[in-house]
Amino acid sequence: MRGQRPAELVLGSVQLGLAYGAANRTGKPSHDAAVALVRRAVDAGITTIDTARAYGDSEQRLGAALSASDRIRVVTKLSPLSELDENASPATVERAVDASIETSLAALRRTHLDCLLLHRAQHLTAWNGAVWKRLREWQARGVIAALGASIQTPAELHTALGFSGVVHVQLPFNLLDWRWREAGAIAALEKRADVTVHVRSVFLQGLLAANDPQIWPAIPGLDPHRLTATLRDGVASLGRESCADLCLAYVRGQPWVDGVVIGMETVRQLETNLRLCACAPLTAVECARIEAMIPRVREMLLNPALWPARLEAAQ
Repeated sequence: MRGQRPAELVLGSVQLGLAYGAANRTGKPSHDAAVALVRRAVDAGITTIDTARAYGDSEQRLGAALSASDRIRVVTKLSPLSELDENASPATVERAVDASIETSLAALRRTHLDCLLLHRAQHLTAWNGAVWKRLREWQARGVIAALGASIQTPAELHTALGFSGVVHVQLPFNLLDWRWREAGAIAALEKRADVTVHVRSVFLQGLLAANDPQIWPAIPGLDPHRLTATLRDGVASLGRESCADLCLAYVRGQPWVDGVVIGMETVRQLETNLRLCACAPLTAVECARIEAMIPRVREMLLNPALWPARLEAAQ
């Protein structure tokens, strides 16, 4: 039950299908290495894996690695539907939704989906609600067990919680992220025990765990040296093992969090995260101490899609 036990470790599989992450030094693993990683995660007791249609061949690799006897809950996401324009007809939208679901089923080698999230929360209302309506029809047919949305902002979360049928949300959260407290989002989630909450970006694409100011994005007003020094001070003052341990213990200490999605591309990373999750999470008092230590950062830092390097690449 939420709040009575620390959040579970969820295997994030974006790195199994794409070379992803600011601190990723190894790139996308081979097919055999990806399968071996998934098998080791299953053997170690991981019960939930996160993926998406947009994560390269992640779904295909999971399909190859998992067997029918594995009691693994796979949370996947609908295609971002980037090929559709804003004036797409309901029939066109339905075909795109159907194609994404059918492709996921085939790639994962499953007859049904445990949980399907909208990759973009705005698709709850886009095209006059045609996407959500179609997903609910698939759910009524028994193909999808649970539905939800991948969230980027507190405003999106509040909108999603107002939709009937949303029972799972995933959102970015880490010890730098002040947005959810100030927008009343955490208070809203604490009232919804029926909604499973997974958080991602615990290490902010590896920046918070790497302890390396040189790899931080060039954001005006950002002082990576000060931030990394503050994290080290937090590690020392609370007697934690490392910055990674501190970051994970902070998030797992949040009573409203059910699962922590961490992307991994090597077995060594998996073993490290398993070991860190065996450590005690921070207490409420310790979480408050860390929040008081951390300087307030610009919202731009909290959304990697807005980092300058990415903006330049998109131009």
